[in-house]
Amino acid sequence: MTPSATSEEIKPAQRPPRSKAAGGAGPAGGGPSGGACVRRLTAVDVRILEGVAVGTSTVRLAASLYLSPQGIEYRIGLMMRHFQAANRPALVSRAHSLGVLSVGAWPPRVLPEFLES
Repeated sequence: MTPSATSEEIKPAQRPPRSKAAGGAGPAGGGPSGGACVRRLTAVDVRILEGVAVGTSTVRLAASLYLSPQGIEYRIGLMMRHFQAANRPALVSRAHSLGVLSVGAWPPRVLPEFLES
């Protein structure tokens, strides 16, 4: 048998640096740096993010967008992963801090420069 390894010998594997997603630039000015590259959002993602920001339920979002509740949850999960957010409030907070959501207006709206054309 081999002797047990010490903490110096056991090191976590190094991850390669993340590459930016294709077309993953935010507005022309580069936007605030927050560690996440802000890509443009589809029209459906914009409506979902705005709905989440005002507290609309999954069922109501699904009915208004003619999608299933599971489809809404899937899209929210993708956005949470993209914005590196653990839950819905963190998603809204992260989008707001990155400049994706309008400031000083209610209801919050996604700025046009983040809408995919």
